[in-house]
Amino acid sequence: MMQKLPLLITTGEPAGIGMDVVLLLAQEGKLQDFARPIWVTADAIALQDRADKLMAAGILTTCPQWQTVEDITELTTANDSDSDSDKLNNDKVNSDASNSAFIVLSIPCPAPVVAGQIDINNSAMVAKQLEVAHQLAASNTVAAIVTGPLQKSALIDADIKLLNGTMFSGHTEFFMQQSGCDKVVMMLANEAMKVALVTTHLALKDVPAAITKENVRQTVQIVLDDMQSKFGLTHPRILVCGLNPHAGEGGHLGMEEIDIINPVLQEFIAAGADISEAMPADTLFTPRHLNECDGVIAMFHDQGLPVLKSHGFGDTVNLTLGLPYIRTSVDHGTALDLAGRGGASATSLYQALVMADEMANKALLPA
Repeated sequence: MMQKLPLLITTGEPAGIGMDVVLLLAQEGKLQDFARPIWVTADAIALQDRADKLMAAGILTTCPQWQTVEDITELTTANDSDSDSDKLNNDKVNSDASNSAFIVLSIPCPAPVVAGQIDINNSAMVAKQLEVAHQLAASNTVAAIVTGPLQKSALIDADIKLLNGTMFSGHTEFFMQQSGCDKVVMMLANEAMKVALVTTHLALKDVPAAITKENVRQTVQIVLDDMQSKFGLTHPRILVCGLNPHAGEGGHLGMEEIDIINPVLQEFIAAGADISEAMPADTLFTPRHLNECDGVIAMFHDQGLPVLKSHGFGDTVNLTLGLPYIRTSVDHGTALDLAGRGGASATSLYQALVMADEMANKALLPA
């Protein structure tokens, strides 16, 4: 049988807990749960040092074994259409790795890594991880990217820019620009529900102006496309929240549903999509409706995410829809105070890997 493509974990900020949680999963044997190779971007020297610290603290009982690949140039120069090249790269990395919990694609840090202490001299290494991840996913060398936490302020202070020359604003914007996408959609998911957002990190006073026909239209299209191509659902059922209480109460509590949201949703309904008109959020987020849908589109951050996280905070995974590949993420930060000391939980990383693996298995993409 042909080996499945790997899942790639980026450990992110080296001073944070990204390496810790990978080591914890490796010790627990959970990286072997996916019937796929697990590749990890990290500084191999810093990773060994972190493992030593966690063993000294009694957090790790043994040091997980990994294979280190020092020269990753050949991996990141694979041609999208060259399946023989992809196979060669996979075979090259996976050879002699049968006794390894995972494979480290080593990206050195310019400065020594001190757990819990940000050094902006290492921010370029964090950005390099993302470049490598994009290249490997875009060339179909890996099945999915699973991102660990980074410290945006450190990349900004180091003057790391996005592709368009603006300041670094996060994973999502990085992968969107690298992939040439005009828009992507944030979705958070757990066992209870999947919630996508029309607007994300906006002040509440700025949300109504961002609820435009084009924004709603693009969001719905991306959600429908990715539910089919990345979740394997041929005819997904999507429910959509209104912006206002009671979805505007027929215009008495706001006109956005009548003027903007429902006209766009009617376009999709007329085209055959299984999607609701705008619904009151306090009605939509009830078991009767959630049990009959595959996903929810909320108009703003705190309309949908508090409900979702109340049904599984530790199990929630962040997804980016609209990219030409699968990207999931942990739903926590760098936790600098826990790095190398213990107390970090690997649950979110495990769930992000589970989601990435399930999506890769169902996706209408190379996997």
